[in-house]
Amino acid sequence: MTRPSMLRRLALFVYLTVASAAGSAALPAMVDDQPLPSLAPMLERATPAVVNISTISVVRTEDHPLLRDPFFRWFFELPRESRRQRNQSLGSGVIVDAARGLVLTNHHVIDKADEIRVTLSDGRELAADLLGADPETDVAVLQIPAEDLTALPIADSNELRVGDFVVAIGNPFGLSKTVTSGIVSALGRSGLGIEGYENFIQTDASINPGNSGGPLVNLRGELVGINTAILAPSGGNVGIGFAIPINMAEAIRRQIVEFGGVLRGTFGVSVQDLTADLARALRLASGTRGAVVTAVEPGSAAEQAGLRAGDLIVDLNGVGIGSATDLTTELALLRVGDAVAVEAIRDGRSRRLSAVIADPYAAFVDGASISEQLDGALLGEIVDESHLGSNPGIAVGPVVEGSNAERSGLREGDVLFQINRQRVKTIAQLRAAADGGITRIRMRRGERLVTLVSR
Repeated sequence: MTRPSMLRRLALFVYLTVASAAGSAALPAMVDDQPLPSLAPMLERATPAVVNISTISVVRTEDHPLLRDPFFRWFFELPRESRRQRNQSLGSGVIVDAARGLVLTNHHVIDKADEIRVTLSDGRELAADLLGADPETDVAVLQIPAEDLTALPIADSNELRVGDFVVAIGNPFGLSKTVTSGIVSALGRSGLGIEGYENFIQTDASINPGNSGGPLVNLRGELVGINTAILAPSGGNVGIGFAIPINMAEAIRRQIVEFGGVLRGTFGVSVQDLTADLARALRLASGTRGAVVTAVEPGSAAEQAGLRAGDLIVDLNGVGIGSATDLTTELALLRVGDAVAVEAIRDGRSRRLSAVIADPYAAFVDGASISEQLDGALLGEIVDESHLGSNPGIAVGPVVEGSNAERSGLREGDVLFQINRQRVKTIAQLRAAADGGITRIRMRRGERLVTLVSR
């Protein structure tokens, strides 16, 4: 190669290197007279509404699991007091009402917290009051002093489509104002065992510990979901995150703000998805969607409305029902006394039925009317004994946190079948057995038999 050729190549190399370095150092603001796309303007509007939530909880600790057994402590005359340990946790939240200072987050972020503090994007740290929470949907509502706050506008999550771009904002691992982007990977995810009522938005936007309770927004900066969980088989983020649709979270928020909590009723149906085989058996047209009724509880609102096993529910209160999850989700947002308008297909014909959501604890009695030790729990006789084997008894309904009943060891879902060594199946038998005080309770908790002893 001649010297002039080498010089020309060297000059070309230097030119390309310098041009490349210049290009990587500063991207042009415009390309072909068009501005480069950026999420920055939207995020500048949205991030002031995102908050950091820190909690402190005081828990009792024991040296050995046996020390948690009240009978063991009673037998060895050990003191009831135990050591206390302070735990701290971090999460995220989003302001949804600036005028009233309302913040949405996850129930698991603030669960059992003795102190909740909210840090705003401008650095202000405020004490927060817990207005209420719903463990079944993992939604909690906090209130902070409403001064110079910014709230996110709320979108209609029913309008989301798979493939829509979304952005997750939060404080993963305590790193504030972290933003990740992705798309809606799927809608209506359920059966994950994360919450009692599941209808998740699935996204590949990175969600990590600390993101819980933070917002999932669309490209307009509107709130479409509350980030809540990830699927992490390897322990890290693999691009499968889940958010509670904002329509569900907002319905729960409204109930908590208005009533102080969520009082779910019962409709009384068991349903399943419509399969191809069921569609043929029910002689339904191709493409029909809905929730197939597999059983109707006797005396329930569903029975009073006229529903039967084999009916296909396709609409509830004007909302189209495409699956069993759709129906379960819509029913979960209704309160006791709410009216229900159902459209169902039976024998190829559409039928319109109506009912009122019933109170599942209407026949329960206040534990305080039986014994001071049961104060704070609702108790009711079990009608259907089939699932309890040979130990039917008294069902324990909701238990007030911090009440005598909770301190006695009762939990919602327990079934009492022996009080002071006397068998109880009715409220009358329970009253008689508890007369003079309760020293021993024998009960079923799930698949376990539990004994509570009072000194």
